[in-house]
Amino acid sequence: MKKTTLILAAAASLWASGASAMTVQEFLTSANRIPRNPTALLRSDTRRLMNEVKQAFSTVRSDQTAAQAAGRRPATCMPEKVSLSADALLARFNAIPAARRNISVTQAVREWMAAEHPCPV
Repeated sequence: MKKTTLILAAAASLWASGASAMTVQEFLTSANRIPRNPTALLRSDTRRLMNEVKQAFSTVRSDQTAAQAAGRRPATCMPEKVSLSADALLARFNAIPAARRNISVTQAVREWMAAEHPCPV
């Protein structure tokens, strides 16, 4: 019985820590440790950062779709396909003042897309 409770508690703590959003500062700290060469794509931390960005864009797009479906003006009007380079992403995140880098990657992407792809009034 105790063993099952311990396993469930460990699983719950792992799930809770995995659910927390990565901040821009954490993203930049991890990105700065990755070498800028072709082998970078083979690294697990590179894939983790890429997945974080994909998830952020997916969340922003879902919010946009939900707002449109509800008849509200969405925060962004992103086109169907948004292409960006790693350099553009890092430049944008590095442009965020240090005092604001505690925002989530999702919030940073939301603000970026709202600035780049605003909805007409």
